[in-house]
Amino acid sequence: MSDKFIPYGRQQIEEEDIASVVEVLRSDWLTTGPKVSEFEEAVASYVGARHAVAVSSGTAALHCAMYTLGIESGDEVIVPPITFAGTANCVVYVGGKPVFADVEPDTLLIDPDDVERKVTEKTKAIIAVDYAGHPCEYDRLRDIADNHSLSLLSDCCHALGAEYQGKKCGTISDLSVFSFHPVKHITTGEGGMITTDNPEYAERMRRFRNHGISSDHANRKEQGTWYYEIVDLGFNYRITDFQCALGISQMAKLPRFLERRQEIAALYDEAFNKMPGINPLGVSRNVHHAYHLYVIRVLEEECGRDRGYIFNALRDAEIGANVHYIPVYLHPYYQERYATKPGMCPVAERAYEEILSLPIHPSMTQGDVDRVVSALEESMGP
Repeated sequence: MSDKFIPYGRQQIEEEDIASVVEVLRSDWLTTGPKVSEFEEAVASYVGARHAVAVSSGTAALHCAMYTLGIESGDEVIVPPITFAGTANCVVYVGGKPVFADVEPDTLLIDPDDVERKVTEKTKAIIAVDYAGHPCEYDRLRDIADNHSLSLLSDCCHALGAEYQGKKCGTISDLSVFSFHPVKHITTGEGGMITTDNPEYAERMRRFRNHGISSDHANRKEQGTWYYEIVDLGFNYRITDFQCALGISQMAKLPRFLERRQEIAALYDEAFNKMPGINPLGVSRNVHHAYHLYVIRVLEEECGRDRGYIFNALRDAEIGANVHYIPVYLHPYYQERYATKPGMCPVAERAYEEILSLPIHPSMTQGDVDRVVSALEESMGP
C-alpha cells in the first residue's frame, strides 16, 4: 500500500495513548492488574451499565455471553446473516445451533418479523447485531424475547456510542458485547467487553475469562494467599493492563471520534443524493448512528455498473472499499455442518450482491472524503 491508500477503517493513536501504555509497561502490572478494572469502569460508566467485563477480543466476549446465558447442546439461537462470523460461531462454541433470520431491506438489521417466525421450542436466545453502528429495533425484539422467555443479546461491536430512543447501546439487552479491534471506534489492539446490569452474569464471565478460577492473581495478592479453586471450565480470555491503559486513553477521545464519523457520513449522504444508483443504507429516526461502517448499495440497473466493477475501480484508485458481509450461512463450514444453502434469507442475499463499505474513520480529511466521492463517481463512467 502506498501513502495515498485510504483504508476503510483504521485506528487513531495519539501521543497520550502511547504515553499511557508506556507508563504501564514500566509498572509492576502487565496483566490482571488495576488498569483492567479501571477500563471496565470507564466503559460501564459511559454506556450506563452496572457491570463490565473486559476480555481479549469481541469474539471472546460473545463466547463469554453464550456461556453465561447457559446455551448448550441442542439449543437454538437466532442470529442475522449479515454480520461477522463470530456472531454465529459463538453459538457453535457452546454446542448450540445458529438459526438465521433475514434482515430488513433498508437497514440490513435483523428483521423482527422473521425472528418471530424462526422461534421454536428449542430457541433460547436472540442475538441482535447493530450492523454498521445502527441500533436494532429493540422494542420489538424485547417483546419477542419476553413473550417466548428468551434471552436477548446485543452484538454492539459496531455500535459503541450509538443510541436507541435516547438510551446508549450497552444497556438495552440482557448482555451487550463490544469489540476494540483497530477498525472500531476505540482500540486496545485486540480486546472486547461485555456489559450487563446482572451481577451474577458479571461474576460468571469473570470466572470464564480466567480458566474458571474463582479468583485472579490481583485478588490473591490482596488477600495474601496462594489458594484458588477451579469451579468451572473456562478459557484464558484475559486482557492485559497495557491494552486497558490504551483503552482508557481512547475512551476520553470517543466523543471526538464519533463526531468526526458522523461528519464524514453527512458529507457522503450529501454527495450520494445526487448520484443515481448509489444508495446509502437507511437510518431510523429514533437512533443515534455510530457509523462504524458507511455502507452503500450499488444498483446496477440505475448506475450501469455492478458492485464488483466499482469495487475494483476504487481499489485501483487506492480507495480501500470493502464488503461487509458474505451471509454467514453461505460459508462452506455452515453449509457442510448445518446444510445451509442459498435462498434461506433472500433479503440478505440480494443485499450482499450490492453492498459496499466506503472508508470512514476519524483520521480522514476533507480531501480524503472528496477523493472517495470522486473515485466512485468516475467509476460509473459517462
